[in-house]
Amino acid sequence: MTAADLEAARDRIVPDVVTGVLRVLFCGINPGLMTAATGHHFARPGNRFWPVLHLSGFTPRLLKPAEQEELLTYGLGITNVVARATARADELSAEEYREGGRMLAGKVERLRPRWLAVVGVTAYRAAFGERRAGIGPQERTIGGSRIWVLPNPSGLNAHWTAATMAEEFGRLRAASRTDTPQGLG
Repeated sequence: MTAADLEAARDRIVPDVVTGVLRVLFCGINPGLMTAATGHHFARPGNRFWPVLHLSGFTPRLLKPAEQEELLTYGLGITNVVARATARADELSAEEYREGGRMLAGKVERLRPRWLAVVGVTAYRAAFGERRAGIGPQERTIGGSRIWVLPNPSGLNAHWTAATMAEEFGRLRAASRTDTPQGLG
């Protein structure tokens, strides 16, 4: 993949990975250029989403970004707060985050996942105006869906290791198993 290929992917929209019955809908900040160029979520080398998903027990093996549709068989899906691809999340405006939060709320009301898992506390705060939100389960709900804020798996997030992220993802996995809708064991 060349720099020109990546730049050509700027502002592209990457389709969500969703189905009618989801235990957890993971929500990234917005697609990066590698994700937009490949059409696969969390595709940038160094992003720890896929390894952490496996380490936490959500998937029985380490999936590659190109295998993202397999998540649906585990009752998992992926979307983003902001649909537009950028090189960095700091290219997004405050209004894009707020509008993304409104659109995400509508999506969650339609899809009705058991949990919405936002990967990135800063994105959650900006999208939903929850300035004091922290990592973990939130008091806010959307329809019947509960919300859990997870650490951002970007390689730039040096405050969290893959192991400590996997622990937090694992807490969500355990919670999602105890209050699972019918049809998802």
